[in-house]
Amino acid sequence: MSATHATPSASARETTEGTVYTVTGGDWDEVVAAASRADDERIIVNMGPQHPSTHGVLRLILEIDGETVTEARCGIGYLHTGIEKNLEFRNWTQGTTFVTRMDYLTPFYNEAAYCLGVEKLLGIEEQIPDRATVIRVMLMELNRLSSHLVAIATGGMELGATTIMIYGFRDREMILDIFELITGLRMNHAYIRPGGLAQDLPPGAVDQVRAFVKKMRKNLPEYDKLATGNPIFKARLQDVGYLDLAGCMALGVTGPILRSTGLPHDLRKTQPYCGYETYDFEVPTADTCDAYGRFLIRLEEMRQSLRIVEQCLDRLAPGPVMVEDKKIAWPAQLALGPDGLGNSLDHIKKIMGTSMEALIHHFKLVTEGFRVPPGQAYTAVESPKGELGVHVVSDGGTRPFRVHFRDPSFTNLQAVAAMCEGGQVADVIVAVASIDPVMGGVDR
Repeated sequence: MSATHATPSASARETTEGTVYTVTGGDWDEVVAAASRADDERIIVNMGPQHPSTHGVLRLILEIDGETVTEARCGIGYLHTGIEKNLEFRNWTQGTTFVTRMDYLTPFYNEAAYCLGVEKLLGIEEQIPDRATVIRVMLMELNRLSSHLVAIATGGMELGATTIMIYGFRDREMILDIFELITGLRMNHAYIRPGGLAQDLPPGAVDQVRAFVKKMRKNLPEYDKLATGNPIFKARLQDVGYLDLAGCMALGVTGPILRSTGLPHDLRKTQPYCGYETYDFEVPTADTCDAYGRFLIRLEEMRQSLRIVEQCLDRLAPGPVMVEDKKIAWPAQLALGPDGLGNSLDHIKKIMGTSMEALIHHFKLVTEGFRVPPGQAYTAVESPKGELGVHVVSDGGTRPFRVHFRDPSFTNLQAVAAMCEGGQVADVIVAVASIDPVMGGVDR
């Protein structure tokens, strides 16, 4: 042993032959105290990045003392795609194909935030057709439902509540069927474009959405019956992952985590976009500051989203879905093929066979893209996980100079240490599930 680690029952003295230690018997209380100061039981555990309870490739570095977490850190970057950098090498419209893949559970929010930013730089915010805006809102709220269903389903599965998982993915499947009908794809849609939408709603879409709203209203009470009053479920979530309002404000945490502290902060109300100020809906809150409150908020937000979707269906008046300015409007004459949306062959035949000017314009717009005046803009939308913001910078060219996203999952993950340290290892899983991070948005 060294002099620096001497116990109260040992002493050391220097001699010509080196250090000599004298060890004597000590008081039992002192021996116990010395043992308790030792770090023998303190171990470092890597939870992930490949782990059934970490929501994708999230790595949690946990220092545990027995079953108690003494330190928790997040290791990210395992899903890095370089999307933000790639945007600098594609034209403005092609950017939607990249951003839709970030938080892959909320693709329409990524697309909407990006397109709102580009439209702000172009100065065409007032020229977006009403029908396009209403469809955007409808798709975003359907997307909020599908995202919350995954949050509740995967969170339940990690606790062993497999029935919730089955119910959640059963209901989400109906929403993905609607997305596939409208955009041609279940995810990675690139359907919201600068200036409007890729194309109008196909025949039968409105009827299918109405049928879904009716069915979902019938299914939602099942989650209450399964989980809300379930004593086992409540015991696992109540007082777990605690983070109060001061903690949320210090860390920049938004979304259901912030609203579980009692603050009704929702960008749809505080900084309305896409005409949200004209829709009738409530912002659910809780005052528990824990995982159980976040579960209840997500459940109630799903009910409110159904209200908004119904209002969208009632507002869908006939009209265009892309700005009239042909210098900006990406050709919206598309057709649904076996692999998703693509150019309509009839449209291609028409422009190639009847009008040289139309062909030249189509070629220039698709290959080069439109120019965006120099400047920068920040726009934000209320995604299911919190504030999703985009900072868009243009140097006057046909490609973005810089696009940076403020993804809520990235910011909210900062709360892991505050939520988990001092708690049990098993509660880490509950806390992370209540944050509902998606690594596609974190790593970008």
